[in-house]
Amino acid sequence: MQHTSPSPPPAPHRGPEASSTRSFILLLVMVAAVSPLGINLYLPSMPGMARMLQVDYAAIQFTLSVYIAAIAVGQLIIGPISDRYGRRPVLLGGLAIFVVGSVICMLAPNIGTLIAGRVIQALGGCAGIALSRAIVRDLYERDRAASMIGYVTMGMAVAPMVAPTIGGALEATFDWRAGFAFLTLFGVAALWATYRRLHETAPRVGVTSSASQLARDYGVLLRSRVFWGYALTAAGSGAAFFAFVGGAAYVVVNLMGRTPVEYGMYFALVSVGYMLGNFGSGRYTTRFGPRRMMNVGIVLSTTAAFVMAGLHAAGLMHPLAFFLPMLVVAMGNGLTLPSCVAGAVSVKPDVAGAASGLAGSIQMGAGAVVAAVVGTQLQGSAWPLILAMVGCMVFSFLTLRVLVR
Repeated sequence: MQHTSPSPPPAPHRGPEASSTRSFILLLVMVAAVSPLGINLYLPSMPGMARMLQVDYAAIQFTLSVYIAAIAVGQLIIGPISDRYGRRPVLLGGLAIFVVGSVICMLAPNIGTLIAGRVIQALGGCAGIALSRAIVRDLYERDRAASMIGYVTMGMAVAPMVAPTIGGALEATFDWRAGFAFLTLFGVAALWATYRRLHETAPRVGVTSSASQLARDYGVLLRSRVFWGYALTAAGSGAAFFAFVGGAAYVVVNLMGRTPVEYGMYFALVSVGYMLGNFGSGRYTTRFGPRRMMNVGIVLSTTAAFVMAGLHAAGLMHPLAFFLPMLVVAMGNGLTLPSCVAGAVSVKPDVAGAASGLAGSIQMGAGAVVAAVVGTQLQGSAWPLILAMVGCMVFSFLTLRVLVR
């Protein structure tokens, strides 16, 4: 059965429709921010959640790891489905599922129900990440797509910047459940905006795609050295961030004796760095090229990870010795990841949804593993977190030079 899809929105480089395009980009920012909000909003509450649910910190940290892992699995499914049925209906369905998961988390009476709700949340929320990238690639060629993804990600970075502060304030005023109530309302708002504003952009909606064709599409991607280069470079950089996210609250609240609100305020520095990096990607990728942006970003992030290790070895146990190097790591990620994503989805542009989902799955899967390992190893020391970050950035540095030429 053939499906009729509306015309895609106008592209920014077509001139007269620029204002319409800006509102469209804001919509992509909103839906892409859903899943990062789900990651970052409750981070300041994690030590308090462990006390209230009467479990240890590792059990609460597992709700983060399982969320990231579910995003990895979900993107494998959502990307190809959107290639077949369209970005719009799949995104609407994903946002609805995110709202259901948020409600389950908000009402969870125990850790088991909370974990189940987090899985449902992640499976729905990952639609915003995968499909915002695929929609951009539907409309732009590779270098321009890298620039536009940089702008989308820069806007999206506002969510993790303000989320820990909001989460810490909500916990201080109410309790940890208020954070999930906020996520429910944000999910409903994103669902309504998508329903009203998003038009279809997928190039082959209604074209029959068998399981064997999907396997062939994935086979083309998996046999491509360049695809693996982009995907693994992004995976290493992203895993360094998730290593930090997985253990930073423990280090700042439990080891440094700071409050969840203070943690949320310091975490804003990380998002500022990520926004600056993505602004650089949006502004300069078309001028200097994706490869140069990735090189600069990886060198910045790797150097900053070693600086963090050096400061900690010198005995500086202050949040700024922790968060200022992380600001630079995040800035480097902002320069690196948009070009990695644009490169990965450009290997086979007619299956940009599948490519975005597969690359995102590899990235989030690596993040889930690293976050879980860091969470289990944090026992009175920040070294497991710092060494994991250094290892991930060295991996990205080597992968970019070996596989992406």
